[in-house]
Formats: sequence, structure tokens, C-alpha cells
Amino acid sequence: MKGRRREEIRPGMTVEIVQKCDQRTGKRTRGVVAAILTNSAEHPHGIKVRLQDGRVGRVQDILPAE
Repeated sequence: MKGRRREEIRPGMTVEIVQKCDQRTGKRTRGVVAAILTNSAEHPHGIKVRLQDGRVGRVQDILPAE
């Protein structure tokens, strides 16, 4: 799983996140990173980010640039 290390993520990247309300089902949401919210270098459940549309969640995968 990509997205556990802060250095891998940059604003403007397309990622898949799991929002807090979707943690039980694992439903992923795709979007573009607006801000990185996790301060630590690593997090076992994924780095927390805010997407450009305002949704917040932990990165589960980093998608290739289109």
C-alpha cells in the first residue's frame, strides 16, 4: 500500500482515500490532494489529507499522473 509515508505525497497528486465514515466498508474516494494534514513522517493507516473538494481521509493509494 502506498500512502503510508508523508514524503510520497504532494499537493496536486491524484489519490484514493478512505474517509472516516467509510472505514468499516473500506469504500475509497478518488480526488486531488489540496493539503497534507498528518505531521508525522509515517502513519500505519495512511497519511491524512484534504482533497480539493474538501473531503478528508487517509491515503490508501497514489494513482499515476494522467
